[in-house]
Amino acid sequence: MPQTYINGYSMYYADCGQGTPIIFIHPPVLTCLNFLYQMKPLSADFRTVSFDIRGHGNSEPSREEITYPLVVEDIRQLMDQLKIEKAFLCGYSTGGSVVLDFLLTCPERALGGIVISGMSEVSDKKLRNRIARGLFLSRIGAVGAIALSISWNQAKTKLSLLRSLFNDAKRANAKNAAQYYHYSLHYNCTARLGKIHHPVLLVYGERDTLFHPYAQLLQKRLPRSELVFIKETKHQIPTKAAGQVNGLISQFIHRYESSVSKG
Repeated sequence: MPQTYINGYSMYYADCGQGTPIIFIHPPVLTCLNFLYQMKPLSADFRTVSFDIRGHGNSEPSREEITYPLVVEDIRQLMDQLKIEKAFLCGYSTGGSVVLDFLLTCPERALGGIVISGMSEVSDKKLRNRIARGLFLSRIGAVGAIALSISWNQAKTKLSLLRSLFNDAKRANAKNAAQYYHYSLHYNCTARLGKIHHPVLLVYGERDTLFHPYAQLLQKRLPRSELVFIKETKHQIPTKAAGQVNGLISQFIHRYESSVSKG
């Protein structure tokens, strides 16, 4: 994958295929490799773009504090460099919160959003504790422990994927990872969701019951949302239910393209 200088740092990214663009956004410590099973299959019909957030994977550490507005601006500048006028933004877990922030702050650059296992706020104790644990481990420099845990949860029996995810994830800059966790823990855009008028696809695992209240909240508050639960699936949808989520994304974007052509 190539490197490009974006907004003051060297960004590692991938750009595949042609057609309607989809930009993928990963959560803390994980990298764009988490979308391995989306990038190539979906590039048969769409232009797929993924990148490593500052201080993650192969991207340069950030001198600026990691915040959603900073990541949104990085995405906007990447779009400018790649000559992408508008795109669908697809985020996994806390990456889904970045999608919502992009739709709120750069609506003119978005076609719509795809939120996979995501949320507009972190309100329940269990999820707060989970994110706080990642924040604590990052602050003490134990990024390797986080990398092993999340890579195992994403891949388990897929040993080659597990190894690749772990090798990428353990490269995270501890300070930047902690900043990403911290911002995610305190972010809340729920009160502004009614201002998002783009179509938004919400995808959650049927067995990921911790996130069901967040899914229902988003469906209720977003004016143009579509909620789908994938059967027999937990949180790790991009790697464990790739075929299903890829099909949902394809259908969602094709419906959008059809409505635009008819309009």
